Amino acid sequence: MTAPPASVLEAFRATVAAAPGDPVLRCPGRDLTAAEVDRRSDAFAVALLAGGLRPGDRVALYLQNDPQYVVALLAVWKAGGVAVAVNPMLTAREVRLILDDSGARVLVALAGLHRAHGATAVEGSSVVTVVTADPFDDAPLLRPQDHVRSVPEGTRDLAALIAEHDGDVPPPHAPEPGEVAVSTYTSGTTGKPKGACNTHGNVVAGGLAYRDWYGITAPGAVLGIAPLFHVTGLSGHIAAALVAGVPLVLTHRFDPGVVADAVRATRPTFTVAAITALMALCRSDPDPRDLFASFTAVASGGAPIAPAVVAEFEAATGLYVHNAYGMTETTSPTHAVPVGERAPVDPRSGALSVGRPVPDCVARIDAPDESGVGELLVRGGRVVPGYWQRPGETAAAFTEGWLRTGDVGFVDDDGWFFVVDRKKDVIVASGYKVWPRDVEDVLLSHPAVVDAAVVGVPDERRGETVKAVVAFRPGVVDPPSPDELIAWSRERMAAYKYPRIVEVVGEIPKTATGKVLRRALRQEDTR
Repeated sequence: MTAPPASVLEAFRATVAAAPGDPVLRCPGRDLTAAEVDRRSDAFAVALLAGGLRPGDRVALYLQNDPQYVVALLAVWKAGGVAVAVNPMLTAREVRLILDDSGARVLVALAGLHRAHGATAVEGSSVVTVVTADPFDDAPLLRPQDHVRSVPEGTRDLAALIAEHDGDVPPPHAPEPGEVAVSTYTSGTTGKPKGACNTHGNVVAGGLAYRDWYGITAPGAVLGIAPLFHVTGLSGHIAAALVAGVPLVLTHRFDPGVVADAVRATRPTFTVAAITALMALCRSDPDPRDLFASFTAVASGGAPIAPAVVAEFEAATGLYVHNAYGMTETTSPTHAVPVGERAPVDPRSGALSVGRPVPDCVARIDAPDESGVGELLVRGGRVVPGYWQRPGETAAAFTEGWLRTGDVGFVDDDGWFFVVDRKKDVIVASGYKVWPRDVEDVLLSHPAVVDAAVVGVPDERRGETVKAVVAFRPGVVDPPSPDELIAWSRERMAAYKYPRIVEVVGEIPKTATGKVLRRALRQEDTR
């Protein structure tokens, strides 16, 4: 058996040596070969070193799903640096928090993002160099007709830097598995984001898990739907494609029409994405079965999936969505539904299983009583060593090699794991525990409801009461009123569980990876 690579960079170099002319990045209107990406990342690595980057220095990447992200990431690794993944949806204040926390010396940003937020964020920060990029340099089919390419004042142009150092090669650097590769920040759904220290060993293990679990091999391709800044995009897209030696299809941002065009042009074989993105593709395309015809496996992670939604996707596309579970701290995934198998549904809670532990992952439930329900703990090669400069929080989350996930669940007699909810999201109404997932799954089974989220809000009599926020399917005729939904839910669940408050919204607030922003829903309570 061939030994796994020590890093994703090592795997990429193997592809460059074996197949330099094969495409590794495919974008609307342009493909980039392994040799081209290698040459570009070499040049940018030299530029970073010439600008004073030292081993271990942080380089923040404030980019969309563009080739520049992959090129910059490889360049940072070649220069011995650590990439800091920054959500392109963040505003100046939020970007500044990450810059200050990480101590980033360089910011690589899309020109538009820098003008809107980056310029303000870097003022007075640790950043000494800003490099900006144009997202349409390598995606000509996406370039708006009125687009004018320009370089923001006070920044260096990425394409010009690469051209300036074209042909230059940085000193050889082979990252060790224990070196930090990326500082990936938690989504912040439960508090201030923390920088997980994803090592090169963690990242390559995540990529191998996707490759081996879902059978990603040439001549296949990976569709990059998940944001590359997120751990799913890092492991399930970049790492999975590079360790498998197959192309990664990128479309700048998630737009169902653009993604559908790219799918039909490139015919990828695998993707992993939030179920909301998969359903947006499914529902917006006139022929979803043709759209997904080339796929051999589709996975979803980042947010819980209702069994009814899985059934809808399969009916429309002919493909079964393989549920997966992972965290920023586990460099994605720890559990997944094996190809060829179907996740069981727990008859008590209605929860869909998140799968079985993937290779090199051990999991257990820390149950305080005979119910078997408790906090999920995991350990293995994808679990990070801790948080950047957060010794207290690292000590609280990591105990004797086990990561306390904060998720509550159980395991059945056949080894299937179920995640009921976030430990912090449990609602205690009149002394009874209510798991939001339980209520959400009932609401999602209503034919008019396309999305639902449940939170606990203060109640003088019950301590907390259940509030549901729902969105209706487009084009629904005569949608139910909040009172009708309350009555409908009451018929289908225990008296202490059904929502006493229902609010109808156009769209439920979520993170870029599909996780419900429950704090926002609690704060928006208008009773």
